[in-house]
Amino acid sequence: MPKYRIKVDKETCIGCGTCAALCPDYWEIGDDGKAQLKGGVTELVVEELGCNEEAKDSCPVNAITIEEVTE
Repeated sequence: MPKYRIKVDKETCIGCGTCAALCPDYWEIGDDGKAQLKGGVTELVVEELGCNEEAKDSCPVNAITIEEVTE
């Protein structure tokens, strides 16, 4: 089963909150007003994308990237 690395570029993020609205199980707005993955991380490896693909596709500044992890 493939795994996926989800990342957010905090410098690109404008803090619009779309990712947190669409995918609240994974995303939140941090104290700095920028998007972050739950737990305050900027990168996460998951086995299922769930709503993260919609969050990535809806980001107006393309701050979220998803890549397949090849091991």
